[in-house]
Amino acid sequence: MRRQITITAACLSVLVVLAGCGSSKSSTSSTDSVKTDSSTADPSTAGPTTKPKVKIPATLPTKLVITDLEEGTGPAAKAGDDVSVFYVGVRSADGTEFDSNFDGQPFPVTLGAGGVIQGWDQGLVGVKAGGLRQLDIPADLAYGDRPQGDIIKAGDALSFVVKVVSVTTPLVVPDANPADAPTVSIPTSVGATELGITELVPGTGETAVADGTAYLQLNAYRGDTGAVLESTWKTGKAIKIVLNSGTIKGLVDGVTGMKVGGRRLLIVPSEQGFGTDGNTANSLPAVTDLVLVVDLVGFTK
Repeated sequence: MRRQITITAACLSVLVVLAGCGSSKSSTSSTDSVKTDSSTADPSTAGPTTKPKVKIPATLPTKLVITDLEEGTGPAAKAGDDVSVFYVGVRSADGTEFDSNFDGQPFPVTLGAGGVIQGWDQGLVGVKAGGLRQLDIPADLAYGDRPQGDIIKAGDALSFVVKVVSVTTPLVVPDANPADAPTVSIPTSVGATELGITELVPGTGETAVADGTAYLQLNAYRGDTGAVLESTWKTGKAIKIVLNSGTIKGLVDGVTGMKVGGRRLLIVPSEQGFGTDGNTANSLPAVTDLVLVVDLVGFTK
């Protein structure tokens, strides 16, 4: 039930899905709001850790209540920053757990972007890497009168304990000129069994590694027909993805190892892409390969 805390529209394009919609990711296509790049992480919390207990508030919260259980170190998170966390969430009324990721990957949030409930957007401001914070969130800053799943009822207040893995200020990635979109001969791919990677332009900058954040310009094509599914070059605005299991495997594996400034052609087998679900919003049928042309325009660890 990890999607419970994310309030996003249904995936409208293949690129939004590639950036994490339908997983534990929060995504954004705008990267021009911040001017510096810094990151602080606590290595001891870089993987799954012991799930804490949530103390149920004595009275149901009518306003956001923030309790720092452990302070953390480094820069305090502010609006626009990316915060990576483990969390457990319960109903404030009775402590019934509805969601946790302590047995999986950290969950990334861009503060103030509206990708999560308001209680998170407001309540995570000021956290530091390694910190542990409880949020007791009234219904109007959670889901209001909209039930979620089988546990969260209309009007429910929610309580979370959040363990902060890292706080990162995103890179500034300038818009690209759509006129400079790459011209690449797109191969046909039907029934590929392994990821194909062709280095079109070697990069010279930082190398993209697992769990870092990659900033991409990307064209996506149907493997069987070569039809264009989506392109960031239409607007020139890069997308950012976290290189972990929350993003489709073929894209993660295809970008990992690239250097900033590089360009790759990726042939993604359907089982490493959208599999038997396909992507109906972009007319990508089930069990259809993807062909991607990817420019790595920025990277942060």
